[in-house]
Amino acid sequence: MKQKKFSFKSRLNSFKYSFDGFKTFFSDEHNARIHLFIAVVVVLSGFYFKLSDIEWIFIILCIAFVLFAELLNSSIENIADFISPEKHPNIKKIKDLAAAAVLTSAISSVITGIIIFFPKLKILIL
Repeated sequence: MKQKKFSFKSRLNSFKYSFDGFKTFFSDEHNARIHLFIAVVVVLSGFYFKLSDIEWIFIILCIAFVLFAELLNSSIENIADFISPEKHPNIKKIKDLAAAAVLTSAISSVITGIIIFFPKLKILIL
């Protein structure tokens, strides 16, 4: 197979395809919009509570982790629906496993958020 010559135009096009993916993700996937809303609330709360650099790193990683898992889950669901539009026990298993990955990322992110924000909220309330 002949390898294509490197070009900046083709590299820029790859970014366009990625942004098209984000556009599809946020317009077609309801859970993506929920995750985005929560991420905005968390980021605004981070500014309000003046998070430390390390706290910001964990918040950013958690947001990316959840969005990454949801992107993969959406991709797997779309592929599965394309391959087998009718219900099939193996497709259900695949989709359930992908959904479990999102749930795992969300739960670990909520726990991280509690560890970061609870002491700040406790001070604010007391």
